[in-house]
Amino acid sequence: MSPPKQNLLAKLREVPHQPGVYVMRDRFHRIIYVGKARDLRKRLAHYFTPSRLTRADLKTRALIESIHDFEYHLVKSDAEAILYEGKLIKEWRPKYNISFRDDKRFLLVRVRLSDPFPRFELVRLRKEDGARYFGPFPNAGALRSTLKTITKKFGIRSCRPIEPTEKDFKHCLDHIIQNCSAPCVMRVTREEYQQKVLDACTFLEGKSRAMMETIEAEMQQAAERLDFEKAASLRNLLVNLEETTRPTRRFTRKSLPNSINPEADIIELQQLLQLPHEPRVMECFDISNLSNTHCVASMVQFRNGVPERKNYRRYRITSTQGQNDFAAMAEVIRRRYCRILGEAEQTHQGDESQESISDSLRRSYETQGKRSPLPDLIIVDGGKGQLSVACHELQILGLHDIPTIGLAKEFEEIYQPGESSPIRLHKNTGALRLLQRIRDEAHRIANGYHELLLKRRISESALDMISGISESKKKFILKNFGSVRRLSQTSLEELASHPKIGLKLAHLIKSVIPS
Repeated sequence: MSPPKQNLLAKLREVPHQPGVYVMRDRFHRIIYVGKARDLRKRLAHYFTPSRLTRADLKTRALIESIHDFEYHLVKSDAEAILYEGKLIKEWRPKYNISFRDDKRFLLVRVRLSDPFPRFELVRLRKEDGARYFGPFPNAGALRSTLKTITKKFGIRSCRPIEPTEKDFKHCLDHIIQNCSAPCVMRVTREEYQQKVLDACTFLEGKSRAMMETIEAEMQQAAERLDFEKAASLRNLLVNLEETTRPTRRFTRKSLPNSINPEADIIELQQLLQLPHEPRVMECFDISNLSNTHCVASMVQFRNGVPERKNYRRYRITSTQGQNDFAAMAEVIRRRYCRILGEAEQTHQGDESQESISDSLRRSYETQGKRSPLPDLIIVDGGKGQLSVACHELQILGLHDIPTIGLAKEFEEIYQPGESSPIRLHKNTGALRLLQRIRDEAHRIANGYHELLLKRRISESALDMISGISESKKKFILKNFGSVRRLSQTSLEELASHPKIGLKLAHLIKSVIPS
């Protein structure tokens, strides 16, 4: 693999499992493709998998071969990803993009509040005409369904005249079917109608949930009456309303979303966890235990919010039998920090100083002009159980004052020692994304090491299980008999007759590799 591609693979490891938009550039730094993904890392990994190149069509193959660099931007939802992708494609018109390159735009909702009786219109271009605009909306079907519901619930007119009169009322059926409040014949006053329009605008902005709650109650009542057809219809309507009224950002040149800001994430994490110092150095531990064999662990270190790969460590768990994540976590914590304390040759003089072991160790390294090997924050992959055993081991080592947290993956909850309730952060919080990056990296290293050991075990010969067979004799036997399978098909007498095997070794071989 060429060095540029290797650099891209290294960069790929820092991409989070978050929705977003990615941009591919060629060797001249020109944008050649823009795409979106619910999971950026999984989607981008497809472009750098060797098998992908062989199965791809000519266009995709040419795109993959042209990629020299990429960048990505995180968004809050799939709707934002679609809007942002479309904007970038229209702005840059990349070579390998087909969709969104035409002049067609996403739908907007326009309402002229200065009109005598305002109404909602669907348009595709925003103008400086003093009107109020909502959108754009990526799902046209959901938008049309939502507007139809809004006009009916709030009694907003749908006729085209700027100021309808009684003549227009004679040719309109909306009032009869109760879809309009009929301001044209003064069934409601102009002020009352204007208030209805403002209430509809508030709902369209996603600031009012009264209608949502009403529809949800009707859906529950229909389900209780076993009227499942109506309940399903109301459910679909509710989904459309929620999708349309979900807040989205408008992307402009000056407000394009950034990818990762490690400095800001570190400061935010310190504030949320109320840490005494900024967590410049963080170490995260993960256990990979897919079977009763080869239980392994990983430790990854982030410095200033980015991976410090030279300080990564992998561990084979030796003192734990079976699947016991708690005991495995205790072992890896103990081994990691016993090693640091042993290398530092630092002892705690408790009688002469009130200084803790960690503070004493940090001060000792600072006087030597070196960086302390101790982290500012320890993260364990798991909940209360994993956190409890980790804190217990640190307490024994005298490192209990190092801040330690647990990150449970199911709900992304943050557990702290002594706190019964976990901390739940919004999924777009920079501090949580930083913790997820380091946790995912630890998970990747642990799983990779586990897979490596399994491959090694598969490649090992069954002859390794027989004591008394040296490496040279194993090579000799495999060279003469070809494979373990052919060895199992060989009779005991034939094995024993071989001058370099003999009867005793032949019995051992047949006991492990029977016919």
